[in-house]
Amino acid sequence: MKWLHNLLKGISLTGALFVFEACYGVPLPPLLDNPGEAPMSFSLVSRLTGEPLQGIQVLGRVSGDDWYHSTALGITGGDGMCNVEIPYDRNTYGPFLRFEDPEGLYMPKDTVLTDLRERNIIIKLDPLQ
Repeated sequence: MKWLHNLLKGISLTGALFVFEACYGVPLPPLLDNPGEAPMSFSLVSRLTGEPLQGIQVLGRVSGDDWYHSTALGITGGDGMCNVEIPYDRNTYGPFLRFEDPEGLYMPKDTVLTDLRERNIIIKLDPLQ
């Protein structure tokens, strides 16, 4: 009878752990080893023509903040490139980035970076029609 009691106790514990993981998810791995800033480079191009986009604003935030409290990280140059330092915390899901055209010719685009070690990212923006 004791073995049945231990079996039921083990099943109950397993069930409780399953419910916990289903509700809260698996812990995410750290983006980089230490908190700080990660250097990133982006190339923004038009999805329609493939031409580089100049003057696109790169905004960033760490999970939990509003876009209104986001940080302006940089603006693309004539070649469509922008080199930025993205703030991160090793326990954060990932920096949220927003790309906005101040002239309003291209749709804003939001993205989440999952790997801060990736370099030379090409972002394609859709033109407004």
